[in-house]
Amino acid sequence: MTTKQTDDYIKAAEKFLYPQFEYLEDIRDYNQEKVLKAFTDNRVAAEHFYTVSGYGHDDSGREVLDKVFAQTFRAEAAIVRNHFVSGTHALACALFGNLRYGEKLVSVTGTPYDTMQEVIGTTGAKRESLIGHGVVYEEIPLKSDGTVDLEMITNKIDKSVRMIEIQRSRGYSLRPSVNIETIGEICEAVKSKNPDCICFVDNCYGEFVEKREPLEVGADLIAGSLIKNAGGGIVETGGYIAGKKEYVEQSAISLTAPGIGCEGGAMLNQHRLIFQGLFMAPSVVCDAVKGTVLAAKIFEDIGYISTPKFNEKRTDLIQTITFNSPEPLKEFCRTIQELSPVNSYVTPIPDNVPGYEDKLIMAGGTFIEGSTIELSADGPLRPPYAVYMQGGLNYAHVKIVIKNIFEKVYK
Repeated sequence: MTTKQTDDYIKAAEKFLYPQFEYLEDIRDYNQEKVLKAFTDNRVAAEHFYTVSGYGHDDSGREVLDKVFAQTFRAEAAIVRNHFVSGTHALACALFGNLRYGEKLVSVTGTPYDTMQEVIGTTGAKRESLIGHGVVYEEIPLKSDGTVDLEMITNKIDKSVRMIEIQRSRGYSLRPSVNIETIGEICEAVKSKNPDCICFVDNCYGEFVEKREPLEVGADLIAGSLIKNAGGGIVETGGYIAGKKEYVEQSAISLTAPGIGCEGGAMLNQHRLIFQGLFMAPSVVCDAVKGTVLAAKIFEDIGYISTPKFNEKRTDLIQTITFNSPEPLKEFCRTIQELSPVNSYVTPIPDNVPGYEDKLIMAGGTFIEGSTIELSADGPLRPPYAVYMQGGLNYAHVKIVIKNIFEKVYK
């Protein structure tokens, strides 16, 4: 296939996908207006970009930033900080902050992804984990098709459960991601059995992919990373927790200390980047999701198994392509790296990564280390040898990469 034939093939696919792209752009416009209103309602001004040092007392920019995130995600309160070292750290603070010795946590979306298993204590060092601190943990398995088992959730939840955890994204598995409608059904089922149970959602990779967020359908608490969707591709580090005020404050105490909570922490000149990243996020997320839809269409056409399918509605950024062999997985990642704006000359190889049991191959020449709102791909070296592609600061870059991978695979 010549370069012109490849270009024509991609253009034909884009024309076919126009209805999906139009739908995604409508979501983008809705979310952009929502974010803009949060900025104007909270009177964001240039003085909110100034930094303070030391303890971070009287930081009006930090206070307004929390309010903007809270309004955007329909929360009573939020804590948005560069002090969260990762999404896993934000999730861990939410869990440790709101669970005590003898209280029960139930994962209602099966086994969480690898790094969260160490936080919980089902793998890794037990003493430092939730289980090591005396938290009781249970899992409700998914159904055979990978979907949530609402009947089992209804039967299992009782007054002994302090918190349920919903992992919105699929992680390193092939189960479907959990959309907003299903999150609402889970929360309704849980609250019908235990109104006091905290419904906590791991919102990583999901922000702005749909028009509604988990707090709008019954969740009490959400957490995520600022080097994923909510940071718009420019935030250098950090995370956020949002939800009911009492649960956010308990999470903040876990991050800082009793008596400090949300009231301390110098932001080290990061205010503007976080404000600007949130403002850019709906558009960046839309372009990234359009790229995954194109990838799904192209790889389905040439016989690979992709999930979600190109015509399925999305609730996160992740596109999975299953190869059933390690070599195509490695080649896919190598091509992503070759066409990255940073470190394009580097060859990714499988290696051990803290928090994961199997070797991973990771590709992503990103401006911010580990940023998965930027175009990247990775996968564990274990059957079925699936690659997990996500991100893209703009659709054009994603299309260039897909075109080149397509040419290699076709040949």
